[in-house]
Amino acid sequence: MISVTRLNGSPMWLNALMVEIVEETPDTYITLVTGKRLIVLEKAADVISKIKDYNREIGVQAATIKVQQTEES
Repeated sequence: MISVTRLNGSPMWLNALMVEIVEETPDTYITLVTGKRLIVLEKAADVISKIKDYNREIGVQAATIKVQQTEES
């Protein structure tokens, strides 16, 4: 889970694995794989950085690299 801030200033915890799209126009919109859209105060780059950190923390990146290496062999 990553923390983001709603427009009214209240914190929200978001399942980073459910994020499909992050866009900034100029508000930051997060679209989930379910189709639900959220608007948050953080910049898109910050949200993406949090998602990358979370994926690294739970080992998604390492698992992906290991699978790719196995498939290439």
